Amino acid sequence: MNSLNDLWTSNALIQAAGLPGQNCPDSTLYIVGLPIGNLGDITLRALWILALADVVAAEDTRETRKLLDKFGISVKLLSVREHNERHGAEQIIELLQEGKKVTLVTDAGTPCVSDPGARAVKAVREAGFRVIPVPGASAVVTALSGAGLDGSGFTFVGFVPPQSKARRNALAYWLARPEPFVLYEAPHRVVDLLEDLAAAMEPERRVVVAREITKKFETFSSLTGAELAEWAALHEPRGEYVILVDEAPAKDNALSEDDIRWLRAMMSELPSSKLAAVAAKVTGKPRDEIYQWLCEHKN
Repeated sequence: MNSLNDLWTSNALIQAAGLPGQNCPDSTLYIVGLPIGNLGDITLRALWILALADVVAAEDTRETRKLLDKFGISVKLLSVREHNERHGAEQIIELLQEGKKVTLVTDAGTPCVSDPGARAVKAVREAGFRVIPVPGASAVVTALSGAGLDGSGFTFVGFVPPQSKARRNALAYWLARPEPFVLYEAPHRVVDLLEDLAAAMEPERRVVVAREITKKFETFSSLTGAELAEWAALHEPRGEYVILVDEAPAKDNALSEDDIRWLRAMMSELPSSKLAAVAAKVTGKPRDEIYQWLCEHKN
């Protein structure tokens, strides 16, 4: 073999690993996940697809060229970024019509996840061409695996608006929900985000701040809402951040003795459904639970 490119295209490493034969059909768009910091996280399949591609559509051709050069892969690059994605999609479709294999990548991680690509994928599918995802690194999943959150599910939010008022409104919306959620933020805005988060969240609710994931200076800092503002004030922002907010602490929804006495006094005055709605506003307890109690204790 004359080059690293030959090594990837020959399928030799895949065969040596005893893996099943791989398929790379023409007239197909491949969505390839790339490392998020540690180049050692690239997969054999990603290298094979990148080396076999006729064209690689990249968010930043300069950054992608550096990665391809690192692995000895020589391929034509096409710029497809957020601000030209519609035109980029048209170019990709033209290439697919010619029978070409096109790979779509972003600077790091998986395309279409808080990164460009979704509009191009939709356009390609609507044009009748096949789209094949090639799994790779994802900052949100990697951060979740190292955070140890209590919740069994999560909501991926990504970037919230950079403007102060809009950011606070977005945080208030997500904090009002009980499930864990995950944010992304750039270093020049992360302190503002953490300060707003600390001001709005429950003091006992847990948050994990992950920085420079998979890189040399990777850190995971586990904090409570009460600790977050002081930590942010002392923290020097560097690198990219994933902020993971754990599930909301359980609330005590049990009715107090005073609540029960009041409800018993009002049971004969109002229908259960209306009384439950009024009591929910007065006590702050869930309407459905109050209604259930009323049904169980009626008569």
